[in-house]
Amino acid sequence: MGIIYGIIIGGIAGWLAGQLKKGSGFGLFGNIAVGILGGFVGSLVFGIFGIEDTNMLGTILISTAGAVIFLTILNVFKK
Repeated sequence: MGIIYGIIIGGIAGWLAGQLKKGSGFGLFGNIAVGILGGFVGSLVFGIFGIEDTNMLGTILISTAGAVIFLTILNVFKK
């Protein structure tokens, strides 16, 4: 069940990150992949500062922030 939960949260986070960074999206499946990877990035970055997600909203926010960071890095290398 954890994998399905991660894919759903990753999809939401990827979609939100695509909306926040207009023109940076990679399509539906690309945004889901970016959201899943963004969840890992967000957990790593926020974990360094001692901030943890305690509920679904926190998980979505941290994953979205990580996806935005990941999209920004991808756009630097894409150009």
